[in-house]
Amino acid sequence: MSELDTRAARRMAVRDVLVVGLTLAAWVFVAMLDPTRSPRLALVLALVAGVLTALNSYLVHEWGHLIGAWLGGAIVEVADRPSSVFLFRFDTGRSSRREFLAMSFGGFAASALSVALLVAVLPLDGAAGTAGKVALGLVALGVLATFVLEVPVAWRVARGAPLPSGAAYVSSSGAH
Repeated sequence: MSELDTRAARRMAVRDVLVVGLTLAAWVFVAMLDPTRSPRLALVLALVAGVLTALNSYLVHEWGHLIGAWLGGAIVEVADRPSSVFLFRFDTGRSSRREFLAMSFGGFAASALSVALLVAVLPLDGAAGTAGKVALGLVALGVLATFVLEVPVAWRVARGAPLPSGAAYVSSSGAH
């Protein structure tokens, strides 16, 4: 990974640590607030905490893909803007099928770990239960999206299909 990629990855890591901090703060406010005194505010904070928790799960999934790519030896372009939806773009022209599958598996494994952790720790009843239910519902939608959008692509590549193209990919010359 080049120095530019290292700086870009650090910027993305800082962005994501800030999102985690904001999420934890939202959960603290949810826990502190008496929902009987401010039911609307409690609902809004629960929704915010739930949505932010789901966003964290998405970020864990993306970091899992990136770590899988790095461990697999793939060539990637880390996003240069913190506002980027994708953490990186996988280079299909300079990376192999095995590296693509390592990248794919990293995201799937990170999602599985994230879901297991959230199921274990999120409250589902009481005042914070709304936030937990919102988070788990949105995370379930994200997992469903992964099964619909990502798993079939990885399965086809594993069975010999060419590496995919699209917004999450870049194709440089020099395949190995």
